[in-house]
Amino acid sequence: MNRSAIVDFLKRYDFTFFGISLAIFIMGVFNLYSATHASNSDIMAGLFKVQAGWFFLSLFVGVAVSFINPKSYFRYSYFFYTVAVALLVLVLVLGHKGMGAQRWILLGPVRLQPSEITKIAVILVLARWYARTSPEKELGFKELIIPAILTMVPTVLIVAEPDLGTGLLVLLIFLVISFYRRLKWKTIGILAVLALVSGGVMYKFGLKEYQRKRIVTFLNPGSDARGSGYNAIQSKIAIGSGKFLGKGFLKSSQASLNYLPENHTDFVFSIFNEEHGFIGSLILISLYLILFFRFIWLAQSVPRMFDSIVAVGIMSLFFWHTFINMGMVMGIMPIVGLPLPLMSYGGSSLVTFGICTGIATSLSNARNLF
Repeated sequence: MNRSAIVDFLKRYDFTFFGISLAIFIMGVFNLYSATHASNSDIMAGLFKVQAGWFFLSLFVGVAVSFINPKSYFRYSYFFYTVAVALLVLVLVLGHKGMGAQRWILLGPVRLQPSEITKIAVILVLARWYARTSPEKELGFKELIIPAILTMVPTVLIVAEPDLGTGLLVLLIFLVISFYRRLKWKTIGILAVLALVSGGVMYKFGLKEYQRKRIVTFLNPGSDARGSGYNAIQSKIAIGSGKFLGKGFLKSSQASLNYLPENHTDFVFSIFNEEHGFIGSLILISLYLILFFRFIWLAQSVPRMFDSIVAVGIMSLFFWHTFINMGMVMGIMPIVGLPLPLMSYGGSSLVTFGICTGIATSLSNARNLF
């Protein structure tokens, strides 16, 4: 490839999704260092290095995915979905147990979490189904039965691990894609009634005791301030103490004194807010908003319905992770174990977000490169 061809290729390649993700990650890895540097454990203090390694792997995988023609996503969506469901079954049978859950498959030193790739598989399979089912018509309740089954099969398997947060996230992705595909008002009404009824039944018979307690302490954290409400209270203390400009980098008392557990995973935004205040958090949230709007722009720019639905599905995955994580640490939502994209520690989630970024980039590149 000669120089002019390389220059032409670079001009047509869409770097925006990776660029925004990189900016968020840089803020995240510094925040992770600040949250763990005072730990007495060498392993905890070195987590930021492991996170950087995972990010470079996710970047490599994401860039490789960005060169795949989107037609391949359409062609192999059912195969990918079948593999994801099979892995979910396998993890329930032979999976590694940890922290009261059975969510991982051990591959030597690497722990694979099938529920992460399942999110992508559900997006692709729903996009294929909806793209081939009279895309010009509004959907009635009957047309939602097959997509609902495709969604509920992995959802039930994920909740059985148990991982209620990820299971609910998959359902939310289904709802966003279905609304984007256009629903009849009657269908929306039926879904609303089903959601209310199933929510009540789930709370009464489907949730474990600790899950119900999370909802109770969300409504009244002071009812168990030293138990299930402790994290929520400490998180709001961290956010409130950040005020307008924050305490400054490496000056989080909640992290250095270890008042806030899981400050490197679920509660990274609390530490970030304490150190950088309202202004820092506004900058971080603005980056996420730019990323969301970029996904929406992509959904409107691609020529095929399948590509458009995939873009919306990926946007919903990023959005719900961000909204739920920030909401729970601010006390406006119950606490569930969903990471903040590109900020929370975790290799599986980083690779998942990297793949999603690569898919979005390939959809954008397809307009000019393929």
